[in-house]
Amino acid sequence: MEGANAFGANRYPRKKGKSFWVFLWEACKDLTLVILIVAAAISLVLGIATEGIKEGWYDGASIAFAVFLVILVTAVSDYKQSLQFQHLNEEKQNIQVEVIRGGRRIQVSIFDIVVGDVVALKIGDQVPADGILISGHSLAIDESSMTGESKIVLKDQNSPFLMGGCKVADGYGTMLVTAVGLNTEWGLLMASISEDNNEETPLQVRLNGVATFIGIVGLVVAAMVLVVLFARYFTGHTTNPDGTVQFVKGRTGVKSTIFGVIKILTVAVTIVVVAVPEGLPLAVTLTLAYSMRKMMADKALVRRLSACETMGSATTICSDKTGTLTLNQMTVVRSIVGAIELQPQATIDKLSHTVTSLVLEAIAQNTSGSVFEPEDGSTVEVTGSPTEKAILSWGLELHMKFAVERSKSAIIHVSPFNSEKKRGGVAVIGRDSDVHVHWKGAAEIVLALCTNWLDVDGSTHEMTPDKANHFRKYIEDMAEQSLRCVAFAYRNLDPKDIPSEEQRINWELPDNDLTLIGIVGMKDPCRPGVRDAVELCTNSGVKVRMVTGDNLQTARAIALECGILTDPQASAPVIIEGKVFRAYSDAEREAVADKISVMGRSSPNDKLLLVKALKKNGHVVAVTGDGTNDAPALHEADIGLSMGIQGTEVAKESSDIIILDDNFASVVKVVRWGRSVYANIQKFIQFQLTVNVAALIINVVAAISSGNVPLNAVQLLWVNLIMDTLGALALATEPPTDQLMKRTPVGRREPLVTNIMWRNLFIQAVYQVAVLLTLNFRGRDLLHLTQDTLEHSSKVKNSFIFNTFVLCQVFNEFNARKPEELNIFEGVSRNHLFLAVVSVTVVLQVIIIEFLGKFTSTVRLSWQLWLVSLAIAFISWPLALVGKFIPVPQTPLKNLILKCWPKKKKQGDEGAAPPV
Repeated sequence: MEGANAFGANRYPRKKGKSFWVFLWEACKDLTLVILIVAAAISLVLGIATEGIKEGWYDGASIAFAVFLVILVTAVSDYKQSLQFQHLNEEKQNIQVEVIRGGRRIQVSIFDIVVGDVVALKIGDQVPADGILISGHSLAIDESSMTGESKIVLKDQNSPFLMGGCKVADGYGTMLVTAVGLNTEWGLLMASISEDNNEETPLQVRLNGVATFIGIVGLVVAAMVLVVLFARYFTGHTTNPDGTVQFVKGRTGVKSTIFGVIKILTVAVTIVVVAVPEGLPLAVTLTLAYSMRKMMADKALVRRLSACETMGSATTICSDKTGTLTLNQMTVVRSIVGAIELQPQATIDKLSHTVTSLVLEAIAQNTSGSVFEPEDGSTVEVTGSPTEKAILSWGLELHMKFAVERSKSAIIHVSPFNSEKKRGGVAVIGRDSDVHVHWKGAAEIVLALCTNWLDVDGSTHEMTPDKANHFRKYIEDMAEQSLRCVAFAYRNLDPKDIPSEEQRINWELPDNDLTLIGIVGMKDPCRPGVRDAVELCTNSGVKVRMVTGDNLQTARAIALECGILTDPQASAPVIIEGKVFRAYSDAEREAVADKISVMGRSSPNDKLLLVKALKKNGHVVAVTGDGTNDAPALHEADIGLSMGIQGTEVAKESSDIIILDDNFASVVKVVRWGRSVYANIQKFIQFQLTVNVAALIINVVAAISSGNVPLNAVQLLWVNLIMDTLGALALATEPPTDQLMKRTPVGRREPLVTNIMWRNLFIQAVYQVAVLLTLNFRGRDLLHLTQDTLEHSSKVKNSFIFNTFVLCQVFNEFNARKPEELNIFEGVSRNHLFLAVVSVTVVLQVIIIEFLGKFTSTVRLSWQLWLVSLAIAFISWPLALVGKFIPVPQTPLKNLILKCWPKKKKQGDEGAAPPV
């Protein structure tokens, strides 16, 4: 921490997000709400002027308060989502870096890097701060993020300066940190920009279009109501609750006329407020934010919002094998050295000193891992990739002293392992000036480069076809046991053939005339539960494909174990080699892509070609990847899933979602959440459209027929609050259910409002409209209010209609939870937010009716009327239940309408021959 105190922390001041007051101001700028505020102000002034301060302020203040409540709830909701996205952005930037402290390699947060730290860099890493290269081999840095030039810069002792924020394109090395935070160019750059959280997902764009269309319909309806109410008012057809005419030409005063006009205008504007479904975009934001937060708990960090919803449409997942389907905990279980199998795998009694020293030199020098041996004799720590750790651990079983072996020879040049060549090499010079070039990589590829083999006594023999087949049989046996096979080979090199230090940068290590030292087989067990996860995907219409760099036999064995393959005798094209697929033409690749379940010995480019072919065939493709070379495939896929533990920073930046535990089961959870996002939006749309349709029809019919509306401005604003913000909160935060994984993937072009939703919507809206209009026109008789005065009975009737309408929406929320299932209450006890929203709605409704009557133009209702209201609302549940037995056509409603619509005959159709 002393370094942090002296030179500062590796952080930079972030631009602050919008404050709450900004969100409040943005909510105030809604045009319809502005009109309502103006109407409230005029109503307040006129009310006080006509009725006095004691009674005249109720109407204006009620509208103003209701508008303020809508603005406040909207601002609070938006502000909370903003804070959540800020938190997720911080998580994205919290990169883990490998540093060497006290001789030990440990993982620390990029924010904890201090000046003086020694950082280990490998291909795909981000340089965490500014520094100087201490040592490195073939270290190439992509400085495009800083310089803007996409040129890879080689780093060595002549060009040792490293800039924070750049990516390691090749090689590995160690650097000394010299500057952190704002003292670096990267820190200054990042402090001057802010993360943009205003990304609009495809679903949000579609919903904005839906909201605009509904808003236009609402505007037209409101205009009609306005014209009708004005016509009725000025022609003397509008009456007060006591039966007196509101406007009489020549008698009604200017104040009263303006007051009457303002009331009509307020009703019309409120209809627009109810009709404009501003809750739709809010519901998407809420469900995405909720899903992102919950996905973090399910070990998935979302980098791009749109991936959440796209994942619900995924039809195929191209998964890596190592670390995703398997545990990535490799151990050497079989080993062949000097043409004999060691029993057990670390017994070196039969090996000569020459062979043993070559094996230990190959293990210790040709590695990007390391071994830390504590001086106190405590447990040895092995670091590196799982493959490197397994081989180094095997070396320790062979009694290797890592530091001693490293000191016996010096590294001249390194050819780092990459997934294209499937091998890595190193040239070392010993104390006796002997130069050895060691190669390590995919067993059959290294074997093909060998012209000799090393016997147990240290003698070298020619690699005859029979001997090559003998080794190949070993490799096949290991692969059938689902072991990853790695071969070691070497060759001697004349010191004269070594280029000078300046020329060595571009030196290609010779990989011909190699002598085979040995082969090891490493076991990497399947993850627990991966078979169930694959089966779940298959049953839900998502095809899982394995794309691996391992050979076909190993890939087949693991695929059978995981359930990706069911037929042990499967052959091409179900199980195919990368080079075979690569050799096909574009058309041939598209023809076989659908049939492929396993691709072995694939390069990152093969994965990219497979993704392109599957997309051409109409699939929505999700791809997992961890290496730098996987970046193009991750970018090309509809959803790129990078690995949080083994994934490089380059892979993570190209992905949409980071799987934090590298587990395939977590990928399946992401699919569930993706489907949940879509399902929750559909639930909310069904709920909101029902309320919209019912509220609009009731007010329009009542306004045209009687000149009065049963639901006034304040009441409609309360309904709007229930419908938009509270409804979005309740329905957009439903957790995913197992039922979601029993459906097929959501089609990209599938309509948002399905036929099932139209059916449910129609039943609920018709019921609500029929009941409430009956109450509006026959309420006095039905509720036995004929003995009361006209004014009081009208208030009781309208209060009852308002109360019943709100309670209907409470039951409608329950119905909307399960649009297709019969049991709408299943799992409701687990959704605490839903229960809280419903409870708050009911409690507030009781308060409004019983205690705030002066503000909402309502009167207290007797307990009998409360029971009748509840009974009417409750009937909507069995009605919805019965409705679910009504079959609906599979063809979308829009297509059915188009089919029924008479088509115009094109000119010349009469004489045309019928189509064949």
